[in-house]
Amino acid sequence: MGMAGNMTPDRRRALRLLAAASLVIATAASSWAQSGPVGEPAGEWRQQTYLIPLPHDGDRGMHTLVLRPPGDGKRPLVVINHGSPADPSQRPSMKPGFRTAAMWFLKRGFVVALPMRRGYGETGGSWAEEYGKCGSPDYRRAGLETAKDIATAVDYMTALPFVEPQRAIVVGQSAGGWGSIALASLNPPKVAAIVNFAGGRGGYADNRPNNNCTPDRLVQAASEYGRTARLPMLWLYTENDLFFNPTLSRRMAEAFTAAGGKAD
Repeated sequence: MGMAGNMTPDRRRALRLLAAASLVIATAASSWAQSGPVGEPAGEWRQQTYLIPLPHDGDRGMHTLVLRPPGDGKRPLVVINHGSPADPSQRPSMKPGFRTAAMWFLKRGFVVALPMRRGYGETGGSWAEEYGKCGSPDYRRAGLETAKDIATAVDYMTALPFVEPQRAIVVGQSAGGWGSIALASLNPPKVAAIVNFAGGRGGYADNRPNNNCTPDRLVQAASEYGRTARLPMLWLYTENDLFFNPTLSRRMAEAFTAAGGKAD
């Protein structure tokens, strides 16, 4: 009879637990080993992908395109955040965009980070930003999930040796803009200001322009964010926005500022 046959039940149980724990640790260590920069910087703007650990999503790495201006020393950071396509099937194929905005900041000496949040592009995984049914959406919760990933990108990037540890700028468009408003409600200490481009959720419902899933809920959520938001914000919407028309965007802005938020 082998050694295992001589073991007590408690001994066998302990060994099984130890083996299971070792497997979990080894798997996590292998995945975490993939965090950080991938490959070498390329081109004039030292383009490079970073895998940013997402502690709120196990051991997944958030694929983030990082661009750096010429020169050495610490530079200020801007984190630019994407929206969410109306067609869910397009989420897995998304790529970092905003090249024009990135160039604007690069030419002014900023390090630019373009993260792909959970459920999008190469980051993959479960989509965390679901707001529920159109008739009873939870826009506040959805925005705070987006804000988690944005805050993680800010914290990781500001710890890098070529980035200033404070005074980061956060920019977001559409769902990324809504998540940026949610982030403002948390007042992250490393962020100096936030720019919201056409932020919101639930727009273009049923594939129809100017049709929002329960817009009153969106206004209510903006008010809830404004109660605690104290960072300066710039909100930019257009007259011909088909997702969040001027009437709705003004209602959101007024609710946000009336509750105490700071937004121009």
